Amino acid sequence: MRVRDLMTTEVAYVRTSDPASTAARIMWDRDCGSLPVIDDSDRAVAIVTDRDLCMAALFQDCPLGAFSVSRAMSDSLYACGPDDAVSVAENTMRAHQIRRLPVVATDRKLLGVLSIADIARAAELGGGNGRKKNLVGPEDLTATLADICAPRRAAEASSH
Repeated sequence: MRVRDLMTTEVAYVRTSDPASTAARIMWDRDCGSLPVIDDSDRAVAIVTDRDLCMAALFQDCPLGAFSVSRAMSDSLYACGPDDAVSVAENTMRAHQIRRLPVVATDRKLLGVLSIADIARAAELGGGNGRKKNLVGPEDLTATLADICAPRRAAEASSH
């Protein structure tokens, strides 16, 4: 199975130059905890999470409207391509303990997002969403969730 079979294609995003408050508003309105970040060339460059926003506001001692997304977003981007096997995307999620991967083209243009929820829905037995049953094995999903949710060591957590 390929990422394109499961990914969400209608994805909200923010730009590096947007105020952090814009990201917070979109997350609130869309009921989500993270957004892909794109640059001025429309290339995916990072993810920003609600936690990133909170910690940036705390450590910069200023409100969300006073700084840009670029001052709160992650330093790196873990992503996948639409033709990648879902197992490859799961391995990336496991290795970096992340729940959502931007799906990008070879030029890093944002095409969608693959989330652990997308994978869980594919693993659901008898799901009524028109997909074939058991496209992703429940054992694989369980292993991915266990790795994502494992406690990080202090040194790893402080580098994120």
